[in-house]
Amino acid sequence: MLKGISPLLSPQLLKILCEMGHSDTLVIADGNFPAETMGKNAIVLRMDGHGVPELLEAILKVFPLDQYTDKPVSLMERVPGDNVDVSVWKTYEEMIAKEDTRGASLIRKLERFEFYEEAKKAYAIIATSETRQYANVILQKGCVLS
Repeated sequence: MLKGISPLLSPQLLKILCEMGHSDTLVIADGNFPAETMGKNAIVLRMDGHGVPELLEAILKVFPLDQYTDKPVSLMERVPGDNVDVSVWKTYEEMIAKEDTRGASLIRKLERFEFYEEAKKAYAIIATSETRQYANVILQKGCVLS
């Protein structure tokens, strides 16, 4: 255990986050996301028993969002006609605003297959047990400024 570091950030996850460089992306995927299929060229880390919001909150405390791009956070847009509750997006907005002064303006929504294409380029995918649909998020890493 480390002081000031969430116990959700396992040694393996901390190693992945440290290895990532500027502009690398990280997917935090819900339980329905095809993590192994999308992550054929990425590190896939299983974090069963955890949800996306709790991991996002812990990761945002140590993970700088890219300051050189307008939208370093991506969400999967609902498929037209899909009437699924996406109130979790509001939770994400609040978490991001707490850690980055640019707030919700950092978020973009991608069409489902566009999101998949971006996920295929990720450095790592965290597969969670999140049961809510459209709870996936992609984070683009920035630089730690001195």
